[in-house]
Amino acid sequence: MTKSRTLDVVVIGGGQAGLAAGYFLRRAGVDFVILDREEHPGGAWQHFWESLRTFSPAAHSMLPGWWMPDQEGEPFPTADHVVGYLTAYEQRYGLPLRRPVRVREVRADGPALAVVTDAGTWRARHVVSATGTWRAPHVPHYPGRELFAGRELHTVGYRKPAEFAGARVLVVGGGNSAAQILAEVSQWAETAWAARRPPRFLPDHVDGRALFDIATRRHLAREGSVDGSGGIAALGDIVLTPSVRAARDHGALRARPMFDRLTARGAEWTDGRAEGFDAVIWCTGFRPVLDHLAPLGLRGDGGRMAVDGNRAAEEPRLRLLGYGDWTGFASATLIGAGRTAKGAVAEIVADLRGR
Repeated sequence: MTKSRTLDVVVIGGGQAGLAAGYFLRRAGVDFVILDREEHPGGAWQHFWESLRTFSPAAHSMLPGWWMPDQEGEPFPTADHVVGYLTAYEQRYGLPLRRPVRVREVRADGPALAVVTDAGTWRARHVVSATGTWRAPHVPHYPGRELFAGRELHTVGYRKPAEFAGARVLVVGGGNSAAQILAEVSQWAETAWAARRPPRFLPDHVDGRALFDIATRRHLAREGSVDGSGGIAALGDIVLTPSVRAARDHGALRARPMFDRLTARGAEWTDGRAEGFDAVIWCTGFRPVLDHLAPLGLRGDGGRMAVDGNRAAEEPRLRLLGYGDWTGFASATLIGAGRTAKGAVAEIVADLRGR
């Protein structure tokens, strides 16, 4: 059924970025709805692998207004704990979520934007797109991929290490996901790690909150403030959660340069060395999920629309939240989602009130 009433705001996506926006929209007293394609609360966290941990303690992995409760026996909360927190969060603040609702397209409709879904059409003065990246995994092209006879999967398809028992596994990527997955797969299988540059482990005492603070200082330095810390680059990239620290101490996390090509039975490096592998796990990141915005015609030559902060440069009624630094500093993190949403909603409210 078509929705004839024009809302102030439609938020697309009920994960952490969408909930953070909802919190500030609720406080502002505007008329809004959050449309979420998932059947259950929790956003992408409900799809992560079983042993995933946050990179910060619970007290530093929160959305605005309510600190995440501690998880007993877990200094770094599990994905299931985060799902429980997000579920309780939307109930705590009475956020108007509709699910499952799949947004097909967003298009201009006179003075409003029309959000066309499988459950009807909503009209809104402003739209916040917070669909994240989980549904758009990125696997880079490497020669020979079509020849490789073993198993290939991306981070999105990984669940638990036992399924690789006795296998020879190549993990690709230099970030936290690669380190966490390699740490546990190495207990069940013979593993190798390939990365574009040598992975850099943060000091043992530095968790995600400290990393965020350092990154904040670096971000401010780019805007004219002084930062004498050297930024994140002075420390490293990978947070030493307990499992990663244990794997490092046992010598399991020794990365090698990227291979030159895949073969039917494994991989070859530029120096001619070849190794056999039964599986390749690509921990190589994601791309923003923006296909629903195609009718607005905002994509540039590189496939990414121009933004002013997190507002679409050519469509001021559209905001993008939670896609990483591109649309708001650290906006793809739990703590960063709130900071980004606060500023975006303040500007939306100012526009609605004619200021």
